[in-house]
Amino acid sequence: MRYVWIAMVALGLAVVGLALWVRLAPTDAVAWHRMPDAGHRGEMVRIDTGADGLARLRDIAQATPRTRPLAGSVESGMMTWVTRSRLMGFPDYTTARQDGETLLIWARQRYGTDDFGVNAARLDHWREALVSETQ
Repeated sequence: MRYVWIAMVALGLAVVGLALWVRLAPTDAVAWHRMPDAGHRGEMVRIDTGADGLARLRDIAQATPRTRPLAGSVESGMMTWVTRSRLMGFPDYTTARQDGETLLIWARQRYGTDDFGVNAARLDHWREALVSETQ
């Protein structure tokens, strides 16, 4: 019985350690503030927004729960945001670049290989918000 308690305490400490790491691990803005290379993972969309698409997306992202800017600016033509999951705080990164009248948006997770559709859903929500603003 004693070994069961030791194992449970060890497992609990491991879960707490993982949760702390996910929440407190430093983010290298240079590594995440970029557009994809060939063979990228994550979700990517192109939206015809007009020249002000990035400025409008900045406002939409700012209104998204648990989302904060990581790097870039409208003036530089590219921005990256980090959005954290509600329960564990897993970070997802979304980078948008204004390319003339087109906005390129790339969303990807930091940990794991499957985000269960969270990034695609966020991109759909942001795309709908951008499109509804122009109508």
